[in-house]
Amino acid sequence: MEEIQYPTLVWLAYRLGATFFFGIPLVLIFWSSLKKETSISRLLSIYWKVSSLIAISILLLTSKQPIGFITLFASPILIVCSLWFWVDLNEELNEMPPWRPLPLTVKIWRWGISFLGIFYTFLSFASLSCFQFSQTPNCIAWIEGPQNLHQITKVILNFLFGGNWTQPLSGFIGYIFLVAYCIGLIQWLLIRFPKQGRIAGDF
Repeated sequence: MEEIQYPTLVWLAYRLGATFFFGIPLVLIFWSSLKKETSISRLLSIYWKVSSLIAISILLLTSKQPIGFITLFASPILIVCSLWFWVDLNEELNEMPPWRPLPLTVKIWRWGISFLGIFYTFLSFASLSCFQFSQTPNCIAWIEGPQNLHQITKVILNFLFGGNWTQPLSGFIGYIFLVAYCIGLIQWLLIRFPKQGRIAGDF
């Protein structure tokens, strides 16, 4: 894959990610809350917990932390798994009338984000080498998006609160959240999963 084409694909991945990983599920969780669809709300609640790894990756890449490339690669894999893993939620969704707007939208979104996750995983796999060599054009393409978002966030926070949002601070907060994320994931793997299996429960 040529270097000229790869950055274009990275920017496409960021734009699609903003829509499918953030925009649509934000609408769906409010929609499901209004309709009081508990199974959909539970699925989306799990999704938001797992997908927080994307936000962590953005915080880390903002300050050019190499581990951000690894978390960026892992995030779509975990997200897709979290959407299809639960037996009870899958059964409840399948039992809903297929013509109802909300269940139909959720099903389309799950398939759409699954295909996007495959594309995102394939694309970010090439960025794993950036863990050691982060100054190549391909690696810089992954960093530019988070840094542009950082500039926007910096202006907003400075305007609203007069705070100074810096790149080192972003990386520090990213590491704190990453540690908390790993502790939660390990706790689920070692304690909840052996007891509950593929039942969502109170995940």
